[in-house]
Formats: sequence, C-alpha cells, structure tokens
Amino acid sequence: FGSSRLQAHCGDSRTQAMLSKNVPRVSLRRAGLLSLAPAQASSCRHFSSAFKAEYEAHVQERAQIGLPPQVLTAKWASDVVALLKDPSSDSSLALDLIKTRVPPGVDDASYVKAAFLAAVSKGEVTTEHIDKKEAIRLLGEMLGGYNVAPLVVALDDPEVAPLAVEALSKTILMFDSKFDVEEKMKAGNAFAKQVMESWAEAGWFTSKPTVPEKYSL
Repeated sequence: FGSSRLQAHCGDSRTQAMLSKNVPRVSLRRAGLLSLAPAQASSCRHFSSAFKAEYEAHVQERAQIGLPPQVLTAKWASDVVALLKDPSSDSSLALDLIKTRVPPGVDDASYVKAAFLAAVSKGEVTTEHIDKKEAIRLLGEMLGGYNVAPLVVALDDPEVAPLAVEALSKTILMFDSKFDVEEKMKAGNAFAKQVMESWAEAGWFTSKPTVPEKYSL
C-alpha cells in the first residue's frame, strides 16, 4: 500500500464493521476497502515498525554528533497520528512523541497535532490512548496558534469546558480568537465568561510562581 493510503486506514474500524455486518464484498471492493480488510493488521504493524526504525535511526544519528533528535516534521507527526489511531499498534512511542516532540505554535507539525486533538476532543476520532479530556489538556500546552480554535469550541461542551477554561486562561496568543470568546460570553456561555474574567485579572501572569527576592550564585 502507499504510505498515505495505509495511514488513512490503519485502525479504521469501518472496514471491520462492514465485514461483521456481512456487507457484500463487491460493495467493499467498489469502495476500495476490500483489499485492506484481510491484511490490515499485518500492514499496519509493518508501517509501525518502519516508522520506529526510521525515527530510531534519526535519534542515533543525532546522538553521534551530540545533539538531541529534531522535533517532528509534519510527515512524522502524521505518521504518529496514524499509529495512535491504530488499536493494533504499540503506540507508547507515538504517544510520547505527540506529547513532547511537536513544536507549539504554528509549525506545520503543530497543525497536524492540533487537528488530531481537535477531532478527538469533539468525538470525531476515537483512540484508546487519548480521551476527550486529555486532548484538551494537550491542546492547552501548545501555547497559541492552531490549538486556540478547538479550545474555544470546547467551551460549548460541558464535559471538557472546565479544562478549556483552564487552558485558555493561560493563553495570551489569542489574536482575533479573543473576540470569539467574547461573543460566547455575550451569548450567555458561563465558561467563556470565566475566561474573560481571568484575562481581565491577568490570571495567566499571577498564576505563575513568585519571583524570589534575590538569587544567590
């Protein structure tokens, strides 16, 4: 399979669900899914092994010159997301990478990470490794940029809104999205009001550790 096609279907439950419901195989063939069903697990395992080998080789290459591994590229971030979506893969490495090796802000890899976490937070994508609340927490660590819009949307979901409030209250790189929060507040959203009040009180600053009176060298 091509890499992009494999990523799209690794962990895809749609094919398995169709087979379990005895959907005619001709229908699966026309949908381009039949060829994936019998070999899906082994193909995804191969993809997982190939990615790990590629990344570990990069880590070793950088270590030989005394440097840490580079942050994930957009391609690597996409590979990591594919592994996290695949229930048959060992995703411990992928989970660590999505949490710690994607730059914050508006990097291309950040877009991939934010889009994935946004989908999880809205229930559009499910993975056994990250639930809706964890997705919001991870979005909140991205400082600003592509993570802002899904956090603002989360203010409308009572299940995760308190976590979105906590994240947005500490985010100052909001740009025009601050007006979206204001509009929600005016419409009666209590969670948006909490965010606006926290910004007004400079909670993002006052919540930081107190600076010592002096430093001893």
